[in-house]
Amino acid sequence: MEIARLTIKDISRMLRNREASAVEITNGFYERIESTDAKIGAYISLCREKALEDAANAQKKADAGEGGLLNGVPAAVKDNMCTEGMATTCASRMLENFIPPYTATAVEKIKAEGAVLLGKLNLDEFAMGSSTGNSYFGQTKNPWDERRVPGGSSGGSAAAVASGQAVFALGSDTGGSIRQPAAFCGVVGLKPTYGTVSRHGLVAFASSLDQIGPLTKTVEDSAIVLNAISGRDQRDSTSMETGIPDYTEGIDGGARGLMIGVPSQYLSDGVSPGVRKQIGEAIKAYEKMGAVCEETSIELADYAIAAYYIISSAEASSNLARYDGIKYGYRSSGYANLTDLYNKTRSEGFGSEAKRRIMLGTYVLSSGYYDAYYKKALRVRRLIKNEFDALFKKYDLILGPTAPTTAFRIGEKEGNPLEMYMGDVFTVSVNIAGLPAISIPCGLDENNLPVGMQLIGKAFGERTILRAAKAFEMEFPFLISEEGGRHGL
Repeated sequence: MEIARLTIKDISRMLRNREASAVEITNGFYERIESTDAKIGAYISLCREKALEDAANAQKKADAGEGGLLNGVPAAVKDNMCTEGMATTCASRMLENFIPPYTATAVEKIKAEGAVLLGKLNLDEFAMGSSTGNSYFGQTKNPWDERRVPGGSSGGSAAAVASGQAVFALGSDTGGSIRQPAAFCGVVGLKPTYGTVSRHGLVAFASSLDQIGPLTKTVEDSAIVLNAISGRDQRDSTSMETGIPDYTEGIDGGARGLMIGVPSQYLSDGVSPGVRKQIGEAIKAYEKMGAVCEETSIELADYAIAAYYIISSAEASSNLARYDGIKYGYRSSGYANLTDLYNKTRSEGFGSEAKRRIMLGTYVLSSGYYDAYYKKALRVRRLIKNEFDALFKKYDLILGPTAPTTAFRIGEKEGNPLEMYMGDVFTVSVNIAGLPAISIPCGLDENNLPVGMQLIGKAFGERTILRAAKAFEMEFPFLISEEGGRHGL
């Protein structure tokens, strides 16, 4: 049983054919974690006793011929999703000892399907960052090269899947936080349409942008997880009543006849040669598969980063105001009065990146600058959404790189946050417009690092992007058959 390469469908088959028990599989993954996570640092916490109990229950379902595809499948979740009775830290000192009294809807749903929760995964503090270096619990490392970052903020989720420490993981994506680490770690990362997956129990960063989604080894695994976690939730007023389609339906339909737009801005001089080369090869591959690829333009692409960081920081300023040392979370000691308590608690409890975004958000929401910055950013948001709507009248998909570079070295961009922010240039517009997008591996650059290709679809067009992604994966089985053992773990 080669634990590191197992997919959801593999485990479902193994349980069905009695090749291994759910308890044996779960123990195998904990052994994998014990042997590799000291080097990778993907996990913040583990819950082995409860996981083995859940695995035993999953086995009973399997023995009775019950349970779906996730039954008995070991999974992990980003540590900004609430889990009843288990610490939810958001990788922050502020919530180091916070134990929620309830579980996030998305986590409830995978557990209801029989998935076995192994533990909680590292992230940039409150999901703010692109390196998983802004964590109170330390830096997560990229399984392909431990000197490099795994991306962020869902870097722990991507690294756990890439290193075989979980079959799949849940992450959250505010401006690319599922897709960029998926690209850096050579796995599949799916950001669903805003409202497809309930945000109930997801600790908020920017409420109008956040969305939960899966990180997996294969495209079909992403579709299977999305089947489990999507749907209307009465506890989240922004979740959509769209019915629950089967996202695996039509996934093997191929790419023939698809109209794919390739924005010229997504292959500009700012994209590294290695990334540009692999995206060019991917375009040729789609054309050979019968798709039509055309160069197009997103005129407002250059404004997306500015609009995103204004909107997200404003919402972060509001959402993080609740952490004041009074109700729950970290509280400073030795304060003189209430104001001093607030000041010391927030100064000591938040890391530098969270403070930077809180200050930026407070500034753009202030009475003197609201119209000049925040209101203008909301107008740009609407224009970007309109531009995508116009493109999707002609194209089924938009194709480009997930990130302008492959994984950068740990510490390389710490002194220049603006350079770090520019790594989100191709992903933030998807969140601004509320669209679905997927990142899939499409090759290696000159440093033998994974390159991620992003496919963007129209709102609630997940089936189309999954179909196109699966078609590419079938032609180039990059992860499972060729690269699954190249991590050196």
